[in-house]
Amino acid sequence: MKKNPLLLYVAGIAAAASLLFVACSKNGVSSSVPAGQQSISLYMADGPGFFDHVFLDVKSIEVLVDTSKNTRAHDNSNWVYIGSRVKAPDSSFVWDNLSTTAGEYDLLQLRNGIDTSLGTAMVHAGSIRLIRIDLGTNNYFVKDSIKYPLQLPPGAPSYILIRLLGNEWEQYASGHYRLWLDFDIQRSIVQLNNNAFYLIPYLKAFIVSKTGTISGALVPPAAWPEIVTIYNATDTAYALPNRDGTFKVRGLNDGTYSVFVNASNGYKDTTLSNITISNANSVSIGTVTLRK
Repeated sequence: MKKNPLLLYVAGIAAAASLLFVACSKNGVSSSVPAGQQSISLYMADGPGFFDHVFLDVKSIEVLVDTSKNTRAHDNSNWVYIGSRVKAPDSSFVWDNLSTTAGEYDLLQLRNGIDTSLGTAMVHAGSIRLIRIDLGTNNYFVKDSIKYPLQLPPGAPSYILIRLLGNEWEQYASGHYRLWLDFDIQRSIVQLNNNAFYLIPYLKAFIVSKTGTISGALVPPAAWPEIVTIYNATDTAYALPNRDGTFKVRGLNDGTYSVFVNASNGYKDTTLSNITISNANSVSIGTVTLRK
């Protein structure tokens, strides 16, 4: 739900699809990492939106590793072309596959601090410059118990391509790295004039330990569903609270934020201001009572 894509380039356009994500532990560390390799773990998190379900049909996930000594020398490469896998223009570029379970994933299960493992693998040592998520064709969302197919725009590739600078991953043990991808569903599903729905993925890479969190609870239950927007001049985040009114937004950069609650069922919208994230801290705004 965090939206500052300066370090992230989405070159693919996806569609959405049905398997419940299960939150996984990120504390387990295997034994030593062989020379010339590194262990990476990739997680998906946070997918708010006014839908019952949004399903992404994931077939495989690959990463492009730059094994050269100076990845900055490749900053101006044609990453869209490289991501198409027609041909790697440099022998230092190596594609490695994550051990991802193919299936249909419900992105709306990943909100308010829940995430899941997309894959863990031993890959070549180096800077990871691209993440490629290959998609199947069974992508759709459910709204008010009605199923709507999600299509790829004409000519769009059947994968999501995420560009990285190579230094985004968190090293949490010797030779072990991890990264989270935040998938903003509310921004990603677009309805065009032909009444067809398309998914134009809006993602952001973040590290939990180096970004802040804002959480809270909204009452009374009769005001549900609400949508929470957390914003400042440079960043915007969204949350769809749970049925008990609790919500959590992660991946926030340092700064001063406002929290806007878009209420429903006749309750008034509410704004809280001057909420500060500093040194990747966690801030609770407590319980907010919405009124008619």
